[in-house]
Formats: sequence, structure tokens, C-alpha cells
Amino acid sequence: MDSCRPHGCYFPAASVHRTWRRRERSSLGIRDSFEINLKPAHKVGLISMYRDLTVAVVVPAYNEVRLIGKTIRTMPGFVDHIVVIDDCSTDNTSDEALSVGDPRVQLIRHQHNTGVGGAILDGHRLALDLKADVSVVMAGDAQMDPAYLPALLDPIADGEAEFTKANRFFSRTSFTGMPKHRVFGSVILSFMTKASSGYWHLFDPQNGYTATSARALRAIALDRVATGYEFENDLLIRLSIANVRARDVPVPAVYGAEVSGMRLHKVIPAVSWLLFRGFWKRILVKYVLQSFSPVALLLFAGMALFGFGTAFGLGMTLYRIFGGSAPSAGTVLLAVTPLLAGLHLIISAWTLDIQQAPDRPVWDAGSGAALARQRTLTPSATAATADMTAAAASMTAATSGMTPAAAATAGSASAASLAGPVSAARVPGQS
Repeated sequence: MDSCRPHGCYFPAASVHRTWRRRERSSLGIRDSFEINLKPAHKVGLISMYRDLTVAVVVPAYNEVRLIGKTIRTMPGFVDHIVVIDDCSTDNTSDEALSVGDPRVQLIRHQHNTGVGGAILDGHRLALDLKADVSVVMAGDAQMDPAYLPALLDPIADGEAEFTKANRFFSRTSFTGMPKHRVFGSVILSFMTKASSGYWHLFDPQNGYTATSARALRAIALDRVATGYEFENDLLIRLSIANVRARDVPVPAVYGAEVSGMRLHKVIPAVSWLLFRGFWKRILVKYVLQSFSPVALLLFAGMALFGFGTAFGLGMTLYRIFGGSAPSAGTVLLAVTPLLAGLHLIISAWTLDIQQAPDRPVWDAGSGAALARQRTLTPSATAATADMTAAAASMTAATSGMTPAAAATAGSASAASLAGPVSAARVPGQS
């Protein structure tokens, strides 16, 4: 088999012949990456759907001839489309994917290797073209257990999140068997990604087992997302800037015959530089350009004071080392006071940033499932209010000797004050 052979796309759901061309940035400038000819092949059949969601699973694959078949065969029946992206493999990955004979498979062959991020992004684009409501990423190495796919989809179906991600490190035993240096690296990388993206409630950022709603994908510029191993980190930063609600889902990892192609000496510098740039981009866009937030005011003022105090204290120390006189108490305070004040302002900005992490449920008009679920809670809230009214009336009559009618009136007022939070939790626009 020839390396990087001519590419194409088997597109069973298409009814017309089209050409889809993607252009990507590279160190050599802008170049054509591939063309996909969309041709009708055969009928897929009835749409399966999961809780009224059309689900597409994106499967990036590079030299996965041994495991791509297993990945496709274990795909749940409620998945509507399986988008396999052969990222210019040198083996028979594409042939093996097609040999499974699953009519849901849509195959993309890359003419050039784009990296795992580039393959996933092309899969997301095709999922949007297929009108999928949710695009899930499952690697072609059969490492991601499909049994946990409903757990990733449920928060999106409930309107509680628009992006969900698997978390392998959800318990103390999750690190069992992992080398200590990898545990340390995972913790440091997770903290750096939290600070850079603003998703302080998420962990295990390099876990690629994700589910993203179509609305969240349209909210970001897919053409600008990093395409290498830093793809997941860059995606989180851009989703946070777009205020996409995200949630972690505990999913144990499945390790088998897969072989990792990650080169740490290349990945670590690339990810670190991306996180540094991503942090400042998020701060400027979210807290300055979109609205000048107290987070930006506290952060910039704190950095200025902290920098002044540090520089002044360092200069004073060097002056003393090279034969200068000992500084007076006032001189020392001139260095220490702005340093401590700046540190306090930075911590305050940090605290506000954590509080504003996009992790709250989505209660908007476009989230029909959330609205429907909230309406189903309304009769229960009404019944609870009635029970509180009766209880309050009984207590009032017993303690004050009121007549039952007067006690009921007083009990209603007491129950109304108790039920205030329930009433306040109604969805905007719901009568």
C-alpha cells in the first residue's frame, strides 16, 4: 500500500455530490490539506439518536490497523455516525475500518499528516455537516470505553453542559500503577491548564474522550485551534473564552495493546508555551475586551505593585551586598508593602476568576431539555409548598391559640418565606 494514498470520503448519508476542501496553516504558509468527495453510497437506515440527540463519534486514527476494527465494532447502537479520520497512515487503517461493514462509517483520508488535533477538527467539521447535535471523540486505539458514552451525553441532553470530558483521576486509586513522575506531571499540567483555561473544576486535561455540542463547536474558530498534542489544552481555552459550560465525568482508562507516539521532549515545551499565551489571551478577551471586569483591574494592579516591590527589594539587596549601608526601616517597608499588597490583589483576582468558571447549568431558551425538566419539577415544588403551609398552620395554631382560619393565613405567609428560593429558581420566561 502506498503511503498517503489519494484520499476520499465514503458518505452514505449524502444525497448530492460535493467537494469539501480544507485549508490549514503550517510553517510553510497556507496549503491545501485534502479534498473530500461526498458521494451517495447506500441508505444508512433509520436514525438512532440518543435522548433526541443525533450523535456523531469522531475516531482519529494513525496506523491503527490492529485496533480500529475493534473500536468500530464496539460502538453503541445509538450512535448515528462514525467519522473515521485516517491521518495519512502508512498501514491499512482505512481498509480495516471499511472492512467492518458498518453502514454508519464515514471515512476521511488525509493526504498529509495533520496531527491528532487536525484529525479531530476535520471530524468535528464533518459532524457539523452531518447535522449532528453532539460530536464525541473516541480514539482509534480502543482505549476509550464506549460503555461510558451515555455518561458523557447525559449532561448535554439535560442542558447542564455543552462540553463534557472524561476524567481518569477521579479517585485515590486512579494513580495506582502509574510512575511517580507521570503522576507529578499530570498534576502540574492539570493545574497549569486550570489557570490558563479558567475551568478550575476540570482535571485530566489531556484526556481526549470528550463530547461537544454543535452549538459549542460553532462558538469557536475551529481553524485556529492547535492541531498537535496541545489540541485539548487549546480547545479548553477557546471554549472558556466562549463561556461554554463544561463538566468532568469519571471514566476509568482502558489500557491494552496501544502504542503511544507522544514525545515528551517536544510536547512539554509546546504545551507550556500554548498555556502561557492562552492565559493572557483569555484574560484580555474575557476580562478586558468583552467587559472590563474587576478580575483584570485587580490582576493588573496587583502585578504592578508586586513587580515594583520585588524590583525595589532586589535593588536594595544588591546595594547592601556590594558595600552599601544597611537600609532603614522605612526603606524596607517601601519594598515590602507594595509586594504584599500586590500579592493580595493577585490572590483576590484569582479567587474571582475561580468563582466565574463556566460550570453552571445552561438555563436558556435554546435548551429545551433543561426547560422540560424544570417544568416537571414545578408540581413537586407546589406540593412541597402546600405541605409547608399546612405544617406552619398547625404550629401556629398550637402555639398561639389562633383559630384554624387565622392560623392558615399566617402559615401561608410563613411557607411563602420558606419557599422563596424555590420560586426564585424558575426558568426565565417561564410563567
